[in-house]
Amino acid sequence: MKIEGDYLFNGPRDEIWKLIRDPEVLATALPGTKSLDKVGENEYVGEMNVRVGPVAGLFAGRLVVSNEVPLESLTLTVDGKGSPGFINGTGNVVMIDQGDGTTLMKYEGEVQIGGRLASVGQRLLDSASKSTIRQGLEILNSALQARVAAKTEGREVEYQPPSESRFIAAVAKDMAREVLPASRVIWIVITITIILVIIAAIWIGRS
Repeated sequence: MKIEGDYLFNGPRDEIWKLIRDPEVLATALPGTKSLDKVGENEYVGEMNVRVGPVAGLFAGRLVVSNEVPLESLTLTVDGKGSPGFINGTGNVVMIDQGDGTTLMKYEGEVQIGGRLASVGQRLLDSASKSTIRQGLEILNSALQARVAAKTEGREVEYQPPSESRFIAAVAKDMAREVLPASRVIWIVITITIILVIIAAIWIGRS
C-alpha cells in the first residue's frame, strides 16, 4: 500500500523538527500508544493499540530513523506485529521552510500489511491510514503552536493532547467522509449524537 501526502505546519521548521524527534510528543500524536522508548541513537521500540474496522489488537514494533539531514529530511522504517497481523513499512519525510513562519511537510512511503488486519479490505485500509496520519499531524500542529506561543510569551507550555476516544472519533468521521456518501455521513453523525445524548441523560438520571 502506498502512502503519500503533505501537511502545512503553523510554525518554524526547527521547532517542528524537535517535535518529530521527541518520542514523548510522537506518542501523544497517536493516542493508543502504550509506550515508545528510545533504545539506540536512532532506534525506538513501542506498543500500540490499533483498530481498523472490526479488527483490533495490540502491536509491538520497532522504529528506525535513517538518512537524516537535520531540519530537512529523514527516512522512517517500521516493523510491527501483533495478534491482528503485521505492519512493515518505509517512508521518507521532507520538511520545507516556506519563508513565512510555516513549514510544509511532504511524506511518501510503502506499507505492507498482513494477517487479519489485511482482511478488512484495501479501501478501508487506505481510508484508515490517511485519516490516522491526518489526525496525528493535526495533533502535532497543535502541540507546535502551543510551544511557539509559550516561547514567544516566555512561559511554560500549556497543551493537553486529545484523548484516545476523541482521536478515534475524529478518525472515524474522516473515514466516513471518504468511504460513505455525504448524505449518509450526515445521518450517521446525527444518529451518533442522539445516542450520546440518550446515554448522557441516563447517567444524569442515575446520579
